[in-house]
Amino acid sequence: MSPKTDEDDRIPLPALLESAKEAGYEELHRRLAERGYPDIRHAHGCVFRWVMPDGTRLTELAELAGHSKQAIGEFVCDLEAMGYVERVPDPLDGRAKIIRLTKRGAEAKAVALGIFAEIESEWAERIGRERVEALREALEALDELEHAVPVAA
Repeated sequence: MSPKTDEDDRIPLPALLESAKEAGYEELHRRLAERGYPDIRHAHGCVFRWVMPDGTRLTELAELAGHSKQAIGEFVCDLEAMGYVERVPDPLDGRAKIIRLTKRGAEAKAVALGIFAEIESEWAERIGRERVEALREALEALDELEHAVPVAA
């Protein structure tokens, strides 16, 4: 048996990322509530993140968010009932509907993006801008690798 090292006691990187993510989203939702959006839940983020300015079909939202069409449909129904999104006819296919943000939804998204910027700035003040920028660059590189389209052999 090999001797135990300090690295054995380290929290695995994915667990650290999850902890930072949870802290960031917890703070986001606390601030959203303070700013007049107490009904937006973490699960709604997949709609806000992926709905395009001109609207997005439900099937495309599900694909982009990596959730089932049924799950995204429930989130859209919630957000529609709260006045954040609307379903309108797709101009390219009259039988289909697209989901788009209402004025209130666009305002909420802008507020959320502002809060994310505040949180990132606060983290930079606490641990250093260079470290936050390096973290951002590393995570963006990992994200690119994870979402890269494989080249056919």
